[in-house]
Amino acid sequence: ADSLTYNLSLQEAIDYAQKHQTSILNAQIDQEIARNSVKQTIGIGLPEISGNANFSDFIKLPTSLLPGEIFGQPGTQIPVKFGVKYQSSAGLEVNQEIFDGSYLVGLQASKTYKELSSKNLRRTRIETAVEVSKAYYSVLVSNEQVQLLDANIARLKKSLYDTEALFKNGFVEKIDVDRLKVLNNNLETERQNVLRLLSLNVNLLKFQMGMPIQTDLKLKDTINSLHSLEQTSVPSDTTGYRSRIEYSLLQTQKRLNELDLKRYKSFLLPTLSAFANTSQSYQSNSFSQLFKTSFPTSVIGLRLAVPLISGGQKLYQVRNAKLQVQKSENDLVNLKNGISLEISQAQTAYLNGLSSLDNQKRNMELANEVLRVSKIKYEQGVGSSLEVTTAETALKEAQNNYITALYDLLINKINLDKASGQIHY
Repeated sequence: ADSLTYNLSLQEAIDYAQKHQTSILNAQIDQEIARNSVKQTIGIGLPEISGNANFSDFIKLPTSLLPGEIFGQPGTQIPVKFGVKYQSSAGLEVNQEIFDGSYLVGLQASKTYKELSSKNLRRTRIETAVEVSKAYYSVLVSNEQVQLLDANIARLKKSLYDTEALFKNGFVEKIDVDRLKVLNNNLETERQNVLRLLSLNVNLLKFQMGMPIQTDLKLKDTINSLHSLEQTSVPSDTTGYRSRIEYSLLQTQKRLNELDLKRYKSFLLPTLSAFANTSQSYQSNSFSQLFKTSFPTSVIGLRLAVPLISGGQKLYQVRNAKLQVQKSENDLVNLKNGISLEISQAQTAYLNGLSSLDNQKRNMELANEVLRVSKIKYEQGVGSSLEVTTAETALKEAQNNYITALYDLLINKINLDKASGQIHY
């Protein structure tokens, strides 16, 4: 599979990650463990049946001392051997919980734990989608940077070729050629650096997707094909925290803490269980006669256990469990405030990013126009070559600012979607 070439859109890259990212695979295993835990807890309340069998060969029978009066020898103790040489028994025992508060709470807790594992899987899926999107955007922005550099280099090479021809014919000075050569060398070096960074970004994307690094990965989407740059409606209310999986997770954790408190309280309650057992016993001094006669026994009953004194342990367990519930309530208040702040910050960064990108786009267009005019003036002999190289440098700077603004906006957009709970899995 490693030798395959993948050509993926952003959504396809996210879908791939949902199936291959190890953090998701582990969260799915945790979910399966939670399912098994529920079944395990249910099993505690089901009837328990056990069978037993034994066989004994008394090499020496046990001896008891009986009062001599029984045998007409008062004041003495007579040793008497009781029992038979061979004894055997087989039995069946059934136990059934009728009431155990801790079991009932444990059942609720295990189901809540299962819910917690499902929400944790969702959170991991969302986080993976966010990280894959950011890595995908990094590659797209690097691609855009390479395209801009390629266009710059092509234009500069033409200028250099034309200027060298003018120099040979004695129309311009050598310094005019040298200035353009320096610019060209700088662009070539920068292009190599960006290509290396692009390769690194592609590998980072593979890593976030859970894809082997040696796999050949191509990107189907381009900056222009994505709708991420379109202004989205930003939530203005203060209820955005309700959409966040982190808030939902903490609510479930609080429920678990409340069930923990309930469980410790249940330790103060009595427990009631029923039992029944039946057995057959066999006794004989001769092994061959052992199983010819059986002595059956059957019994049913109830067992009530009432906790009386526990050295105050249970009382302090209840108190600590109450304090844990209070902590989880405080954590919910704090998370609610934190999410509201996060949404507000993400909103501001996104709106600033939109205007910044718009501004840098205009600057880049202006720098292009300045360069065009400078070249015309220079070619007509009314401008200097320094003016042209200054305009080339200004355009390069404007392009770098545009690339930075573009990347920032894409990242701010995904941060806003995450903060306001708009990413669903």
